[in-house]
Amino acid sequence: MRWLILGALLGLLLACWPAALPLAAATLAHLAAQPAVLAFVLGVLARPVITRRWTA
Repeated sequence: MRWLILGALLGLLLACWPAALPLAAATLAHLAAQPAVLAFVLGVLARPVITRRWTA
């Protein structure tokens, strides 16, 4: 439910403030270009799969 509310809030922000879309795209592109940030995000996404496989 929390993610649904966050998505709705971000959607309203992007709909009401058109300059937010290029700013958000530039921020995401900058973060994706950082190897440490990308490794952290991939590790966070992979952690539930790894822990589930090891405990089973």
